[in-house]
Amino acid sequence: MQRNTRTPSSTKPKPPVSKAPEPHNEQGPDSSGGVTAVTRALHLLEAFELGESHLSLSELSRRCGLHKTTVLRLARTLALSGYMVQRDDGEWRLGPASGWLGARYQAGFDVQNELEPALRELTQQSGESAAFYVREGNVRTCLVRVEGPQALRHHARMGEGLPLDQGSPGRVLLAFAGEQGPVYEEIRKRGFHWSIGEREQGVSTVSAPVFGMHWRLLGALCISGPASRLPQSRLEELAPMVMAAATKLSYLLAASTSTPLQSRMASWHP
Repeated sequence: MQRNTRTPSSTKPKPPVSKAPEPHNEQGPDSSGGVTAVTRALHLLEAFELGESHLSLSELSRRCGLHKTTVLRLARTLALSGYMVQRDDGEWRLGPASGWLGARYQAGFDVQNELEPALRELTQQSGESAAFYVREGNVRTCLVRVEGPQALRHHARMGEGLPLDQGSPGRVLLAFAGEQGPVYEEIRKRGFHWSIGEREQGVSTVSAPVFGMHWRLLGALCISGPASRLPQSRLEELAPMVMAAATKLSYLLAASTSTPLQSRMASWHP
């Protein structure tokens, strides 16, 4: 008698056993070439939004996309150097070392002695908020900001990377760094640039460049307000004021008045 060698219909082949993923080496390089543990720690510090004084471990875990145990390990490590502090209720806040780091960053631009007073003066003259932006690689960041009497509810977080090709401060930084194109040629000719709703809906800005010694571009001085209060006509009225403030600040930062900046600004080229 012939034996039945067929597999019964109720018997299904077992799926292949998949190997568990290897744990990621936090000390090794990540996809961008950096060290994974350092990148994760920085993401933890960046998880705090403007105005937030503390966050729970669960919220930090959610925002960073990391397991709670990983977040706790990173937070405790940062706390050893004062960059984070755990409160009595178990939640976490930024530590004094984080503030000191920001202060040292600002000190490199002489914020207290020159930048902040210049912004306050411009705010008083224009009635609008004033800010100073610097270029860091392929983004721009707000170094210091002074709110006007009618503060606009939009904020650029300290150190937050913003597009260079959106908004008048970024366009000015590109133009006076030598960016090519008709738009940037025109900005160099007139010495300023204005924009309405380019980066943020309903926000108007007008900016001018600030230079240091030997015509080194330092940043962009900017005033901003709601588009309803600052249409194109008003921005163009404010432009000479912004340029004058930027020129004065350039003199102060360069500590030299040997060359009239305003006379050369309209024809500047890298």
